[in-house]
Order: sequence, then C-alpha cells, then structure tokens
Amino acid sequence: MTGLMQQVFSENFTMKIIKHATLCLLIGTGSSGVYAQEHHEEEEASLIFTSQELEAAGISIETVSVQSLEETLRVPAEVRTNAYQTAHVTPRIQAQVISRHVKLGDHTEAGQPLVTLSSVSMAEAQGELILAEREWQRVRSLGQKAVGQSRYTEAEVARQQAFAKVLAYGMQEEQALELLSSGDATKAVGDFDLLSPISGTVLTDNFVKGELIEPGRVLFEISDESVLWVEAGLNSSSLTGIEVGSPARVSVDGSEWFNGSVVQLHHQLDETTRTQAVRIAVSNTSDRLHPGQFAEAEIVVGPGSPQIAVPNSALTIIKGFPVVFKLEEGGEFHPELVDVGQVIGDWSVVNAGIEAGDEIAVEGVFHLKSLLLKSSIGDEH
Repeated sequence: MTGLMQQVFSENFTMKIIKHATLCLLIGTGSSGVYAQEHHEEEEASLIFTSQELEAAGISIETVSVQSLEETLRVPAEVRTNAYQTAHVTPRIQAQVISRHVKLGDHTEAGQPLVTLSSVSMAEAQGELILAEREWQRVRSLGQKAVGQSRYTEAEVARQQAFAKVLAYGMQEEQALELLSSGDATKAVGDFDLLSPISGTVLTDNFVKGELIEPGRVLFEISDESVLWVEAGLNSSSLTGIEVGSPARVSVDGSEWFNGSVVQLHHQLDETTRTQAVRIAVSNTSDRLHPGQFAEAEIVVGPGSPQIAVPNSALTIIKGFPVVFKLEEGGEFHPELVDVGQVIGDWSVVNAGIEAGDEIAVEGVFHLKSLLLKSSIGDEH
C-alpha cells in the first residue's frame, strides 16, 4: 500500500496555485490596438486552515474510530402500492356516468363524492322506497289495533326492505333519507353518488362522462400512500438473516434514503424469476416515493464485526484511487490513499491507509481536492 501511495502522490502536489491576471485592453486615439499582458504569479498554497477558515469553507473534521456496522444486503427493488391501504370504487348495478367530481392525482377524503351515476334499476328502487314509506306512515298513523298485527308488520318490513335495496344498489344512506324526507316521487330519477371509502390519492379513473358502466367495473383506484411497499426478489441463498421486522432502507436515486422494515416474506416463488419476494414497508409522508419506481433496497441481515470505517462523504477519488484528507500536526491536510472495503449504508470500511484516532475531513472534501488539483496543474506550467 505504501508503494502504491508513493506512485500516485510522488508527482509534484506541492500546493502551488497559478493565478492568471486579467487581460488588459488599451484603445488608443486615432488608431486601435489591443495590448494583452498575462501575468503568472506563483504562490505557495498550503492546505492549512484556521478554525474560522474551516467553517467558512464548510470543512468538518471527525476522528476515525472502530465501528460495529451491521451487515447488509443491497438488492434491486420496485415501489408498489400498499394493498392494505388501497380501495377500488365500483358500481353494484349497471349505471351511466352523469358527472365526475375528482380526477387522476387528486387527493380525496373518506366519504367524499367521486362520481354521480344514474340507473333505471335505481330509479325503480327509489320509487318503491317512496311508496313503501307512504304506506308505512299511513299504517302507523292508523295504529296496530286498527289495521291488525299482520298488516302493520307487513308495511314495516316492506319499508325496511325498500330502504335496504337502494343502499344495496349503491345509494348512500344520507341520500336515501333525504329522498324520504322530501316524499317527492319526481325525485326518484335513479341518480346516486359513489363516495370515497378511504382518504388517499386517485391512482386510476379510466372512464368518460356518459359511459354506461357494468357492475363491478373499477372506476377509481384510491390509495393512501403514506406507507408504501417496496418489493425485492431474492434467491433462497440470500434470505439468510432476513425476517419480519428486519431493518431496511430504500432509495430511488442513490442519494436520498427512506427507512423501513421487512413486513412480509412471500412463501411462493415467482414462476419466471424463481425468486422469493421480500416486502418492505416504508414511510412516505413526504410523498417522494411513487408506485412503479425502480429502487435499491438495503436490508440488515446480521450484526457486523468491529472495523475501521469512515463516512462515505470523507472519500474522494484522485487519479483513480480512493483518498481521504488526513489532518496532520500543525493543522495541515494531507491526502492519504486508503484501501476501501465494503460499503454499508452511509459508511465505508477501510482496510488500510488510516488508523483509529486519525483525524480526517468528512465534509468539504471537494474543496480540499480542488485546491490539491489546482496546485498540481500550476506546477505543470
């Protein structure tokens, strides 16, 4: 490792910066001309900073220590809807679309009207309900003694059945009671609303106004996306150490990670890939994840052994090799070539190059690298 470090850094990285002066333009009276003068001022630029300069440059320092990082497994995955928080909205009878009240992507609240439908079957049921209600009110006003026990019960049951029928067809109880209170048979036109069964986001709404909808057809798919599923397919050999409750995290862009945990292990293999699905539940209150996105899942599969590790932000690449900036005595930073092992979450295991107790830059590394490379370019001129 020492020889390799000498090979990489033996070239002249002496922290010199070439400053190029501005180009001066001189325009004379009566004639035009351009006079260009380039100044090369060479200065020694050491990577030594005061505490104020460190703060201004955004450079932070941490002491290298031994970490007991958990062993993890990274696998490709896909974001999916949470079926336990998803609902399909369908008509129970054949009906025609009169008007829609929400569209794709809208957020809905439980009980909110989604679409107004109209049906001949519903109109008939509504008319039967009004008639049954009138008969029941007439019989009840006469009293059980006047009409007899049988007729009294018959009228009461008929009213209850008519009410239950319009509800079974899809009319809401509030709408049915409003129809009864009006007592107006002309309002039995067959119109009724389908309401949102849950609060969530409209994921599908594949229909048009005026369309005749058959019973059971899905008009809306609504899902509460506050918690989503992320599914990964694993070979049987990779499942060791994974169980319900295992911590996990997920990323769709490689930079932002969302914490979650394993909630289910499928017992049936995928017939095409011959893999077993692992389902991770991930909080999505920020609405940054969406069903259908490809993702990377990192699942904890066991405890790790003590190892020297540094934050990923401390590492940079110079001439194709991984480097950290070590703070030496006197407050000067020096690039140190390191042998990087496994990357575990936000940490990288370091097999050689630095030791526990060393102080390294963990933020502002790009600034240090730019100064180093800038001085190298200057030395070549």
